[in-house]
Amino acid sequence: MGNTPFITVRASRPLSEIEFCAWVAQAAPGDRLEYHRGFLVLDIFPMLDRLADREREELARLGSRAFWAAEQGLVHLVQERVGPDRFAYIAAARPKPKHAAASLSALLLEEREA
Repeated sequence: MGNTPFITVRASRPLSEIEFCAWVAQAAPGDRLEYHRGFLVLDIFPMLDRLADREREELARLGSRAFWAAEQGLVHLVQERVGPDRFAYIAAARPKPKHAAASLSALLLEEREA
């Protein structure tokens, strides 16, 4: 491996939880996806009215799913400051766990049943 910089794909519109999962399932190790730009904890806080209810709820699901994917060893989560109180939230794909014979779909179904 040389000194090739990683390229981060930035979504042209807000991503859904399902789109994020699809990316995780097909991402090669080292692939990077910017899944949100803003200040996530404030953007999902209902009292601030930064987003409409539906958008805020979807963003909260997306943030939770990104954290879940990190806990499963599927991605690293990175924040890059892009301005005052503004961050790029990036998921970097990790090599798929060797012990994970189950697909991402199976892991998601297992979690939902729990």
